[in-house]
Amino acid sequence: MSRPYDILLLDADNTLLDFSRSEKNALDITFRHYGLTITDEIRALYHTINRSLWAAFERGEISKETITATRFTRLFAETGYAVDGAAFSRDYQKTLGEGYDLIDGAKALCEALAGKYRLYCVTNGVAVTQYSRLARSGLDTCFDGIFVSETIGHQKPDIAYFRAVFNAIPHFSPDKTLIVGDSLTSDIQGGKNAGIATCWYNPGGQKAAPPLAPDHEIRTLNELHAILENHRPL
Repeated sequence: MSRPYDILLLDADNTLLDFSRSEKNALDITFRHYGLTITDEIRALYHTINRSLWAAFERGEISKETITATRFTRLFAETGYAVDGAAFSRDYQKTLGEGYDLIDGAKALCEALAGKYRLYCVTNGVAVTQYSRLARSGLDTCFDGIFVSETIGHQKPDIAYFRAVFNAIPHFSPDKTLIVGDSLTSDIQGGKNAGIATCWYNPGGQKAAPPLAPDHEIRTLNELHAILENHRPL
């Protein structure tokens, strides 16, 4: 039998927390607060700008502060809205931090795993927002630790992020560690960089190129139990 997993590293956004839904709600609320209308075209433009900035952040080209300081400024410059992008960003971030929509099965999974495994949350993002959302969802009490990229000073998939996480986990063993996440470029690539087993949460049934092929793949969170069952001690 394969070596048992003892340490589980779970991603937050779009793995446990439904970030897409929380993001949509936060955008809608903040636009209304400023008396603005958000159209499908504006929403699509925001996602394009935001994704490009986060991709640059993952590559280590820009800071997190650059993302939060410029994404709405760029959006409003292209849409013609006369709005203070920095002020809008602060209000949006506060509203986003109040959203805690959950992926189906996330609460049940974390509660079932807590106490049986050493459970940690590994997430990129803004620290105050991530801590707030995890606390509001009630997931924070399931974890032995929460590691947010902003607090650590590095982000997934950077090996420096994972080294900091590993150094903070008592009696850490890479052979007994599994990372579970939805992002091939962040979670799966990060796990490969760090030399630990990977599990791709892939509800959409996408295809992974061979260099990013995970060790395990699940379509629903509940399927993780079967993987762990097959890697339990004899």
